[in-house]
Amino acid sequence: MKRVTGIGGIFFKSQDPDKMKAWYGKHLGLPITEWGATFSWKELESGKSRHTVWSPFPADSDYFSPSDKHCMFNYIVEDLDGLLKQLQEEGVQMVGEVETYDYGKFGWILDPEGNKIELWQPMGGF
Repeated sequence: MKRVTGIGGIFFKSQDPDKMKAWYGKHLGLPITEWGATFSWKELESGKSRHTVWSPFPADSDYFSPSDKHCMFNYIVEDLDGLLKQLQEEGVQMVGEVETYDYGKFGWILDPEGNKIELWQPMGGF
């Protein structure tokens, strides 16, 4: 089973997310939207269209909980349920329940240093 096939997102906490988005848009040319920026690309092996999201979160966001870290990575996977089962059998700490939306399924784990990792199985056109 393939595990991670790409980086789906880079999320970090900021004292002023709007100021950060404006700065990155102005100085680094990120294609800023209301919630961040999206970079489109294709997987070399499969040719599937994919997206990587860059998004600052408010400093007091609890989305990264139970981690106390200031950033979280989102990794693209092909079979979220199968991978989570495998990771659980390997003793990896699970966080919360799988959530499903029209653009994909999400699950969360913690690495050995307490970083929350978001696993995303894209669905539909995203």
